[in-house]
Amino acid sequence: MDFCNVEGLYQSFIKVIKVHHQYLHIILEKLDLYPGQPPLLFTLYKNDGLSQREIADRLHIKPATITVMLTRMEKAGLVTRKQDEADQRILRVYLTEKGREMCEELKKIMPVLNEQCFGNFTEEEKETFKFLLEKMAENIEKTMDK
Repeated sequence: MDFCNVEGLYQSFIKVIKVHHQYLHIILEKLDLYPGQPPLLFTLYKNDGLSQREIADRLHIKPATITVMLTRMEKAGLVTRKQDEADQRILRVYLTEKGREMCEELKKIMPVLNEQCFGNFTEEEKETFKFLLEKMAENIEKTMDK
């Protein structure tokens, strides 16, 4: 692979990742959110009261990273942590009303983002693209398992 070739497939892939990340950051910044926070919010939206360890496992993020994220989100009034009634060593995380409202706002924004990314794709192109991305993920996962 020629890494100096800016027209290469890998460079195009990286460009899409960078542009998408920048655009998502602009959208989330308007909501006072950071890019990693929406997946955490939606995880709690579906399963309120998870432990920090359960959140880390579901999002495939280190527990220390979750702790930092939750501290920031707690200060923003999006989540609250409470000790588990049965096991005082466990902190359970719950969405606040503001956190639920943020999820509702994000649910409105995500289809718009989706349309902006894939609006001019045919259904067949979307299916092909999805297949290729999944195949790419499998290739990387196989390499990681070695």
